[in-house]
Amino acid sequence: MDINVHGAFFTAREAAKIMIPQGSGSIVLISSMSANIVNIPQQQTPYNFSKAAVKHMASSLAIEWAKTGVRVNALSPGYMLTKLTKTILANDSQLKKTWENLTPVGRMGEPEDLAGAIVYLCSDASKFMTGSELRVDGGYCAI
Repeated sequence: MDINVHGAFFTAREAAKIMIPQGSGSIVLISSMSANIVNIPQQQTPYNFSKAAVKHMASSLAIEWAKTGVRVNALSPGYMLTKLTKTILANDSQLKKTWENLTPVGRMGEPEDLAGAIVYLCSDASKFMTGSELRVDGGYCAI
């Protein structure tokens, strides 16, 4: 909760202190597909509800700051091959196979797979978008 929720809130609040006076800005909070589904086979209730809180925080802040010109959206990645997940999966190759089999595209995401979504959410291409969630999950939540 401290990192996922409080960290996201305090960071957004500090960014808004600069963006609101200038009358524009885009904040992207990192949620997770886990804000929308219950992951299997691992048990991770605290992670799931913390990421659901971040997703809802993005919507709430978007409404509160909409008239100031500051947009707030959530990016929700699926299973990504980050340094942390690589460490976890190094000791559990079956879990990696399970995640890949549950993901319609058949693989885990690379951090680079999020770059286009971040650029979009931060750019004027999404200037009419606030309070939204963009999932980049290889189709996991579509099932």
